[in-house]
Amino acid sequence: MESQVRGGTRWKRFALVMVPSVAATAAVGVGLAQGALAASFSVSGQQFKVSAQHLEGWGFAQYGGLDTTYTSTEGGKKVQRPVAISSFDRAEITKMCQSVKTEIPLIGKSVYLRLEAGPSEDRKVEAKNLYIDVAQLEADATFEDIDIGVAAGDLTRGPEVKDRSVKDGAFAQQARKADLTKVEQTAWATSAGTFKLSGLNMRLGTDPKMECF
Repeated sequence: MESQVRGGTRWKRFALVMVPSVAATAAVGVGLAQGALAASFSVSGQQFKVSAQHLEGWGFAQYGGLDTTYTSTEGGKKVQRPVAISSFDRAEITKMCQSVKTEIPLIGKSVYLRLEAGPSEDRKVEAKNLYIDVAQLEADATFEDIDIGVAAGDLTRGPEVKDRSVKDGAFAQQARKADLTKVEQTAWATSAGTFKLSGLNMRLGTDPKMECF
């Protein structure tokens, strides 16, 4: 694998995000910073899963960060969790699925919320100024005009970094375009300037098969 490549590069099952632990991120030189969303709201104590058949994004940037989350759905205590903040100026997503599992002690079962959108190539999910705080991701990925190891303070691609404290010399990467297929990711939070969900379908149930993966 080349450390820096100009043009199109494809990495099978590319680990787009850094391993979500302080020791691991320190080992690869990722500068942890204030998370993408911590400045605007507290993140819930639950991760959620997102899958997509195809994600095509323009103006991509990524760097390490911390989200301030509750330790559980009970609220109360908060902790900081390492995340990889992936951002896009604009993204189009085909066959997106989002699911979250919630334990309901009163009924002794888990309840699953599943949301689906972007059912076809002519009815995609569309997002602008998209931020995803990711704990884990797997995908087949192709990047165009990619820079790996650029200083976070010198990023020239991706949406503006607002309301967070990012060290200028922290490790980051950027690309003119990112093309991901067979996406499976676990995330703590997502935010966007606009988020258009064509063909939105949302449902609740107790069947574990309702999870996206």
